[in-house]
Amino acid sequence: MDRQETVSHDYDNAPLVARPPHPRLSRHVGIYLGQDRTHTQPILRRVAALGSITVAIDLDTPSRRMITAEAGMPPPSAAVSPVSGLSDRPMVFEQAGRERGMTVELTPLGAHALFGMPLRELANTRVGLIDLLGARARRLTEQLAEARGWTARFRLLDERLSEWMLDGPRLALPVQAAWQRLITAAGRTTISSLADEVGWTRAHLHARFREQVGLAPKTVARIARLHHAIRLMTKPDPPRWSDIAATCGYTDQPHLNLDFRALTGHAPTDMFTLDGLHGEIFLGGSIDVAIRTPPPPSDRREPGS
Repeated sequence: MDRQETVSHDYDNAPLVARPPHPRLSRHVGIYLGQDRTHTQPILRRVAALGSITVAIDLDTPSRRMITAEAGMPPPSAAVSPVSGLSDRPMVFEQAGRERGMTVELTPLGAHALFGMPLRELANTRVGLIDLLGARARRLTEQLAEARGWTARFRLLDERLSEWMLDGPRLALPVQAAWQRLITAAGRTTISSLADEVGWTRAHLHARFREQVGLAPKTVARIARLHHAIRLMTKPDPPRWSDIAATCGYTDQPHLNLDFRALTGHAPTDMFTLDGLHGEIFLGGSIDVAIRTPPPPSDRREPGS
């Protein structure tokens, strides 16, 4: 993606923009998003299981209420400027009002360097950015709010995150290597072969990976495989459902459909029917930015139907 690519040609005044980080941050940050939109009526925002740690920096805080909750527990209030760890399940919240802010998608390497904590503590949860970074988070939010336009805000993120992350704590090298291998292979590798590659036993890899990254290697592989399928589904000329399932390593179309529902809360065809007025599905910035309302695969039936 070109560093100036955006959803609108009027870059600094666009309601939704995206930009990769500076190359020196490429191992730490996946993508930056900027949004300045107003929802006059509440919408449901569905966040799929993600392969990145997302940091939302609220410049104007919308009304935001969590819908999903553990069984028997009331829905928690949504944090201001929430940080969401890696997740193996979808989350749903209701939002209304002006949404002006930035989203930073961090790799486990970047999140570990920035927060200096085992990412197990952030998995499947949301924590306020100020709770993690304190005064640094307050000052960064103030500076982003004062900056004029998206270009200046993205430059500021590059500067601050470089200061805070490049010399920060690192993941264990075998954990980083295992993560990179899972993402590069789009989940199509066995955990046993992965353990052999990094020189650990399977049990030791599982324990260390889950502690430092937040999810088990097998779960990360499952999410990476689904994200690969979604990228194929949203191409301008997508393959057939059966070909997508085979390419991504699913046994058959029903298994693709089951994984899609479990990790996003929806059937695959829902990506092509939500109109943005009543609901949105967030699949990760690098995927959402790539979607330009393409047609669904040629056999429009839901996999397994």
